[in-house]
Amino acid sequence: MAKLYFKFGAMGSSKTAQALMTRFNYVEKGMSVLLMKPATDNRDDHYDEEGNLRTVAKSRMGLQEDAVPVTDDQSIVELYHSLRDDKGEKYDVIICDECQFLTPHQVDEMKDLADLEDVPVLCFGLRSDFMTLMFPGSKRLFEIADSITEIKSVCSCGRKATINARLDANGTIVTEGSQVLIGGNDRYVGVCYKCYRRMIAERDAAAAQG
Repeated sequence: MAKLYFKFGAMGSSKTAQALMTRFNYVEKGMSVLLMKPATDNRDDHYDEEGNLRTVAKSRMGLQEDAVPVTDDQSIVELYHSLRDDKGEKYDVIICDECQFLTPHQVDEMKDLADLEDVPVLCFGLRSDFMTLMFPGSKRLFEIADSITEIKSVCSCGRKATINARLDANGTIVTEGSQVLIGGNDRYVGVCYKCYRRMIAERDAAAAQG
């Protein structure tokens, strides 16, 4: 029976790279893969030579593949049934990058596809935001996913990175603002909780000194 998988990690843990490598492994075995990505993360979107907007899942390592964008109000089940692979058949596997931006209802639909349609669904994304609070989509995945795996990465101090620290233009840690602010290395860094607290303390000390 197919399962709903949630593979999570901090920024810089190669989540997208693993999603794309997983896709490659399925394709190499002759299976068709539906790669999707919430439209919220549009940092790598671009227009091709024909003027068509392309949604791309792109890793920091340089791996990239076109992905199907999913808006907040879109039904995952309806989208899956509306799409066909190159042979005109339903896809064998679903892989979702940046799954933290899915709505809880869309996560429920992912579970339905795994359970009712017997389609393996693999979701890759963040657990929590820059304030250490869970994204709604990630929270729902923790609640109902059949398999949960942490993709580990390392803080600059050597400890395991668990926090996605948001930085301003000067490289100073930010602890207030909207939960969603799309960015890469220029805006976020994966750190351990101890370094996260240290960065906040250093910022506050500098502010107190004027």
